[in-house]
Parts: sequence; C-alpha cells; structure tokens
Amino acid sequence: MSTSTLEQNVTATAVEVSATALTVVLSDGRSLSVPLDWFPRLKHGSRAERKNWQIFAEGTAIEWPDLDEHIGVDGILVGRRSSESKKSLARWLAGRRK
Repeated sequence: MSTSTLEQNVTATAVEVSATALTVVLSDGRSLSVPLDWFPRLKHGSRAERKNWQIFAEGTAIEWPDLDEHIGVDGILVGRRSSESKKSLARWLAGRRK
C-alpha cells in the first residue's frame, strides 16, 4: 500500500504566515507549520505581501503574487524547502530594492 495515495486528496483550505512560520490548514483537519526560513521570499516579504496569498490548482498549491512565490501542498507535506538558489534569491532581492 502506498502512502502517497492516502495524501492525494489533501488540499489547503487556509494559510497563515507569521514572522517565524508558514502554517497551512489542510482539508483533513490538520494544520501543518514549517519554519519561515524554509521559504526566503516569504521571510523577506512584508506583512502585507505575506497576507496576500491565494489557494489555486484545486487546493494543491498556494501562491503569493506580490512575492512571485508558489508552494505546492505536497511539498509541505513531505517537508520540502524552497529549492531557489542563493544566486536567484539575491537577484530577486536586488530587484526589490529598486
């Protein structure tokens, strides 16, 4: 029996971003929190930018359009951090300063 089959129907229903954590409320009733350090664009975003999120793809992903950040629910479930390179993040940060 595959555990991935069990997780296929789990979707995001709500999101909260604090100064230290990203918390996703799941359709099965769980709330999952991960350190904000895992997602540098969220960490560097303002409170207003972090509050401007939307759930899309039938609940399987979350996006922050102001930060150009997209996070899949499946990635959060398996503990996957942002895979953005330091070079890419540095370019993004430099663009925000302009």
